[in-house]
Amino acid sequence: MSKRILIVDDEPRYLRLLEANLRTEGYEVATAQDGVQALDVFSVQPIDLVLLDVMMPRLDGFGVCQRLREFSNVPIVILTARGEEQDRVRGLDLGADDYLVKPFSATELLARVRAVLRRAQAPTESGQARFFTHDDLKIDFARAEVWRGEEPVSLSATEYRLLLQFTHNVGKILTSEDLLTSVWGVEYKNDKEILWVSIARLRQKLESDAHSPRHIVTRSGLGYLMPPTEV
Repeated sequence: MSKRILIVDDEPRYLRLLEANLRTEGYEVATAQDGVQALDVFSVQPIDLVLLDVMMPRLDGFGVCQRLREFSNVPIVILTARGEEQDRVRGLDLGADDYLVKPFSATELLARVRAVLRRAQAPTESGQARFFTHDDLKIDFARAEVWRGEEPVSLSATEYRLLLQFTHNVGKILTSEDLLTSVWGVEYKNDKEILWVSIARLRQKLESDAHSPRHIVTRSGLGYLMPPTEV
């Protein structure tokens, strides 16, 4: 079944360009020209991926991303202007899975769309025991559910896959390249910005003190690890 992609952009030129390229590759496309319309469209039809411009009237891309993350883990790709690094970081921090910098080529667009959809669809079962615990962190692999103490934790598909890299490699230092290649794909192996923001976001959700983490620890100059719990 074809994947349906929602394009949200107030520039008709970009809407037409994105829609044409995605339809050529066999995707179904829905469109919206502002954030309010985007939420309306999302509420009435199944959407597999959102391409979300930042600067829009009525409700901007950040507001849409924040609203969607209150009830959905749909993959979101933020569209930002060249040089607007703070927009990329803010979008990722609000739960976006990836970003594209305007102007971009059709080849880059389609590669990013395929990569994000691949991550969302890839199996995440560990092949080991159903439950995993690490101090106050608990994961039900069968249901892809994460708990911190008695509270459920909502993770995007990308955040969940990043967390699994640590649960499957407890006590092992994972380099930035290891994590980027395993979670995002080999084409992202040098994109450390997206990893830094994603790690920070995971810590905010999983750690009682994000500045003194217990679950995802930095080893300066080496990488990250989930330390073994004391017996």
